[in-house]
Amino acid sequence: MKTQTDRKTRTLGGVGAEVGALGFGCWAIGGEWSAPDGSPLGWGEVDDEESVAAVRRAFDLGVTFFDTADVYGAGHSERVLGRALAGRRDEAVIATKWGNLFDERTRTMDGADTSPAYAREALVASLRRLGTDRIDLYQLHIGDTPPDRALELRDACEEFVAEGLIRAYGWSTDDPERAALFAGGEHCVAVQHACNVLEDAPEMLSLTEERGLISVVRSPLAMGLLTGARGEGRRPAAGDIRSTPPAWLSWFETGGVPAKHWAARVEAVREVLTADGRTLTQGALGWLWARSGRTVPIPGFRTVAQAEENAAALALGPLRPEQLEEVAGLLA
Repeated sequence: MKTQTDRKTRTLGGVGAEVGALGFGCWAIGGEWSAPDGSPLGWGEVDDEESVAAVRRAFDLGVTFFDTADVYGAGHSERVLGRALAGRRDEAVIATKWGNLFDERTRTMDGADTSPAYAREALVASLRRLGTDRIDLYQLHIGDTPPDRALELRDACEEFVAEGLIRAYGWSTDDPERAALFAGGEHCVAVQHACNVLEDAPEMLSLTEERGLISVVRSPLAMGLLTGARGEGRRPAAGDIRSTPPAWLSWFETGGVPAKHWAARVEAVREVLTADGRTLTQGALGWLWARSGRTVPIPGFRTVAQAEENAAALALGPLRPEQLEEVAGLLA
C-alpha cells in the first residue's frame, strides 16, 4: 500500500480531495499594492493576460492546487485566479486566506480583523471575487492570533463547512503550538508555513506528520533567492516588496540585493541542488519533497515560463536521501 510519503499526490484529510505534490502561490499575480505608508507589499507590475495564461499552463501540466489570499493585490489576485479557472473550477483546488483589512479602490492594506463576524464577511467577498460557490481550503492569515480567538475562528470555520461554503480550513502560521490548536478541529486539514533549503522548519514538519496535516509550504524558493535570478544581477522594481524589504524579510537588503549571508548559503548548496539536470528552482523544490512527503510547496509565478519550470520539477521528484544529507552537511 502506498503511503502519504511516496505518492505524488496529497489527500486533504477527511475531505477526500487530492492535490498534486506541487501547488502554485498567487501572491505575485496580484500586482502592486501597499501599506498605508506606501511601502510595497506586492511583487511589482504584472500583466493579467500573462498571469491567466500561466495559471492555465500550470493546470495543463498537472498543477491543480492554487493558493491565494484576499489581500493579495487588494482582491486582484483572487479575481485573476477566478478568471483563469473559469470553466475548470471543479477540477481545481482553491485555497485562500482571510484576516487582513484592505481597500480595493486604493489597493492598500490597513490593519487586521480576526473577529468571527469578519471571517464570514471576508469569505462571502472571496467567493464573489473567485466566482465560485465554495472554497476548498480556507486559511486564517494572521499568524499571531491569540489562542482564545483562534478557537472561536475554528468554530466559525466548522460552521462554514456545515453550510457548504468551504470544504476544509487551516492556519497560515509559523508557530507549531498555534497550528496544533487549529488542528484539533474536525475539518482542519493543513497548516501553511515557511520552509526552504535555507531555513528548515523541523517542528512544523513533525507536527504535520503527527497530525496527518498537509504542509502547505510558502516561500519555498526564499522569495526568488533560490531561483538564481537575484544572483544574476537582476533587481526588483520599485513596486516590489523585495526592493524595500520589511524587517521580517531577511533574505534581501535595500534595493533587492541578496543579503550576503544568505547568498553564500545558496552558493554552498548550488551544486547539489542542480545535479541530475535540475535547475536551482527544481532542486529547491525537490529538497522539500525529500524532507517530508506531506509537503506541498507553493512557489510564486508571474509568467508562463516560470510556470513551466516549476511544474517540470514534478517529473524530477524529490532529492535522493544522500543528497538531502549532503545539503544538511554543507549548511551545518
